[in-house]
Order: sequence, then structure tokens, then C-alpha cells
Amino acid sequence: MIKLNKETKKELIELLNSKNITLEGNIVKLFDAEGDVEFEKYLKTCSEKDKDNRKKRLEITRQVQQQNRELTNLNSENEKIMVELQDTLKSVEDSKITFEVQNRELNEWKQDNLRLTEELKNEMVKSESARVEAEKSKEVALNDLDLLQKKTQTELIGTIVKVALLVILSVGVITTGLYITAMFTNKDTQIIGSTWSNMFGILLTNAFSIIGTIMGVKYASEKKE
Repeated sequence: MIKLNKETKKELIELLNSKNITLEGNIVKLFDAEGDVEFEKYLKTCSEKDKDNRKKRLEITRQVQQQNRELTNLNSENEKIMVELQDTLKSVEDSKITFEVQNRELNEWKQDNLRLTEELKNEMVKSESARVEAEKSKEVALNDLDLLQKKTQTELIGTIVKVALLVILSVGVITTGLYITAMFTNKDTQIIGSTWSNMFGILLTNAFSIIGTIMGVKYASEKKE
């Protein structure tokens, strides 16, 4: 135990009364009052005040710890919010990049589509022009074929007419020759004369028929042309 003289005790008591300063901690338990009622009262006051101070410090420590926990939780929440915010910003940035890429691809697709549409229009114009040219060529070919057929028919008719005239003339010449020969040789010309007369009539009839046919064919050909 620690023993103090009267002057020290008196100064400690005076310090308590004047400035409210006391001893703190377990050191208070080490002092011996030595039967001094006033100093014993001082030690008791110091002990009670120390307990109060301890309670206050403990309460403050608890409050500080509680505040620290709240601050820690708040900090955790803030960090979580910051992480979520960063993720959101990253997602927005990624979405922006994706949108720009899609927009660029869409513009490229539009340009390609316009180009293909223009090419398709040009091909359709070319196809229509080719179709018109083909129809014209077909019409020209049909006309040429028709003219060729008509020309061939005309030539065939002319050939037939020429052959027919040649045959008629040949028959007429031969018959006339026979008739003249019979006359100069003093033969009976009755049968030959009647035959020659009939043949002459047939020749005239066929001649006029051939002439009419030739004129009709010529008129029809000129009208078609």
C-alpha cells in the first residue's frame, strides 16, 4: 500500500475541489487512507468518478465502434454501388459500342441494298431492252420468212407457169408440124385437122388461163408488198 503525508493528501483534495481532477485507474486502490476520513472520502470519490469515466469511455468506445461498423457497412455499400455503377457504365459503353457497330452495319446493309436495287433496275432495263430487241428481231425474222415464203411461192408459180407454157407451146408446135407435114405429103388431114383445131382452141384457152393466173399472182404480190 502507498502511504501519503498530510500535505500531499491535502493537495490532492484541493485539486479535486478546485479543478475537479482526480486520480484514475487501479492506482486509487493502492493508497492507504490510514484512518483519514476526508482522504478516504476522496479515494471513494476518485473510485466512483473513475468508474463513471470508465463507463463513459466504454459507452463512447461502443458508439465509436458502432459508428465504425456503420461506416464500414456504408463503405461496403458505397463500394458495392460503385462496382454496380462501374458495371452499369461498362454495360452502357458496351451497348453504345454495340449500337454503333449495329448502326454501321445497318448503314452498310442499306448501301448494299440500294446498290443491289440499282443494279436490279439496270438489269431490268437491260432485260426489257433485250426483250424489245428480241421482239423486233422476231418480227423482222417473221417478215423476212413471210417474204421469203411469198417469194418462193411466186417463183414456184412462175416456174410452173413457164413449164406449162413450154409444154403447151411444144404440143402446139408438134401438132402444127404434123399437120403441115401431112398436107405436103398428100396424106389424109381430116383427123389431124380436127385434132389441130381442137388443140389450137385448147392452147388459146390455156394461154388466156395462164395469163389470167400470172396477172392475178402479180397483182396479189404487189398488193402484199
